[in-house]
Amino acid sequence: MIFDLTFVSHLFPTHQGMDQDGAIVDRVYTDSRETVTNGLFVPIIGDRFNGHDFILQVVEQGAVAALWQNDQPVPDDVPNDFPLFFVDDTLHALQQLAQAYRDDIDPTVIGITGSNGKTTTKELIGTSLSQFFRVTKTEGNLNNLIGMPLSILTMPRDTDVLVLEMGMNQFGEIERLSTIAKPDIAVITNIGESHIEYLGSREGIAKAKSEIVAGMPDDGFLIIDGDEPLLDSQLVRQMIRCGFESGLDYVVSNVVQHDMNTTFRVNGSDVSIPLLGRHQAKNSAYAIAAADILKVPQRDMIQTLADLTLPSMRFEHIQSSSGAVLINDAYNASATSMKASIDVVKQMAYSNKVLVLGDIFELGEHRVTEHQKVGTVIDQSISALITIGDASQHIHEGLTASFSGKAHHVQTIDEAKGILEPWLQPDTVMLFKASRGMTLETLIDALD
Repeated sequence: MIFDLTFVSHLFPTHQGMDQDGAIVDRVYTDSRETVTNGLFVPIIGDRFNGHDFILQVVEQGAVAALWQNDQPVPDDVPNDFPLFFVDDTLHALQQLAQAYRDDIDPTVIGITGSNGKTTTKELIGTSLSQFFRVTKTEGNLNNLIGMPLSILTMPRDTDVLVLEMGMNQFGEIERLSTIAKPDIAVITNIGESHIEYLGSREGIAKAKSEIVAGMPDDGFLIIDGDEPLLDSQLVRQMIRCGFESGLDYVVSNVVQHDMNTTFRVNGSDVSIPLLGRHQAKNSAYAIAAADILKVPQRDMIQTLADLTLPSMRFEHIQSSSGAVLINDAYNASATSMKASIDVVKQMAYSNKVLVLGDIFELGEHRVTEHQKVGTVIDQSISALITIGDASQHIHEGLTASFSGKAHHVQTIDEAKGILEPWLQPDTVMLFKASRGMTLETLIDALD
């Protein structure tokens, strides 16, 4: 049980069918296709759907109650004893419910945002801290104005630390998420180009990400990318800067990428993580800083970092039947994250290194230049470049004389498959990366 219907009625006192005050709620959900016993259903209204239309279905599938928007008529055949809580807006009510539950449990909340690395940093922090506390963390990509409240509402009542990922594509969204979650510790991983189409510039992105301080208490801590000048303003009293530059609070140095791990130093302490790349070393520094705030012995925290398991499609190594290694990094992409992944591949010990890159979305007027930036980091260590889609053709325009490999641009996954098949051999590594909508994982499945 997370709460009972009495808890809900205190928030939303206008209701019908409340004959069972003590009825328990095990889960809050918005997807009417799910069968949820003792679930509280929240019908969301979208551009092409209205969750209220499925109220009879959720009643039959085990819902114990539902929120209900005042301007929606209640069907006559809804059972009279089925509790409905009337609200002005069901999305806002979901957020109110999450905020009230967060306050009721009162865990230490760690909120994480940034253009790139949010999910990896969330996993680094959540997985490591779970060795010392009862931790609940965002699962999957539940990081928006619907998903984050649902993440809060999955929290068991004995949770000590709640680790939440916060995403956005418009001004004001992170501010709203922060107000709901009230993070005691906030992390801004970096400022890249994601959502620049809507936010106008990197300065705009920095401003939007900095909204994470909106819900923080006065004694809260903000951990930031200390190498990013756009974050070099005093947003809160307790600011912690992590990065590669000297003079920061947590200085990352001596980064060495090995076959299956990366080693580095943080303020003189040796660290090893089962991830590849300089950017992952910095993400790990954020985790170490958060653990220090929570008074976890640093030696113990560093030891636990070796146990991290990443979600799928984030630099996931797949050993194909041909002997080639396919790296599934196709969950999402920006120019910054694509360049970071390419830099990792460049340092890997394979005879053949093949890049399979698709379109980066939500770049607006920066669409051409951001793709061109990706091409500038591709050098003689890369054997072949295959781009798929429309905008990704501009990656080729950024190539310099230092790249001497084979280059192809195609429109479809089927065309790419034919070009890639001859490269499927031992001692070949292929990187697959693009925005989520390109679904490059289907190409990986076809080649594996």
